[in-house]
Amino acid sequence: MAKITTALAVVTLLACMIMATESVLNCGQVATGVAPCLPYLRNVGPVTPTCCAGVRSLVNVARTTPDRRAVCTCLKSAAGNIRGINLSVASSLPSKCGVSIPYKISPATDCNKVT
Repeated sequence: MAKITTALAVVTLLACMIMATESVLNCGQVATGVAPCLPYLRNVGPVTPTCCAGVRSLVNVARTTPDRRAVCTCLKSAAGNIRGINLSVASSLPSKCGVSIPYKISPATDCNKVT
């Protein structure tokens, strides 16, 4: 019985360690952050303060490598799947909002290389 309890404790500890390294961000949060930017990304409007606030918020929340990779993956997917997005404009969005991200917003980005 003691061996089973010890084994369960070890498995639980390992699971917690794995979950601690996984991203806490999801694509819904990323979509909410960049939704105000869609008119700009589709060339039908300017970069708004609300858009940049969402972008800055995502940059501020994505402090770990798993979080940055999660945001990258969500943005990459959106860049490839949302109709009408101008990819050149999308890649310029961080600089337009005065932030820097360690990857290009593009369907071709390898998010596994983001650190």
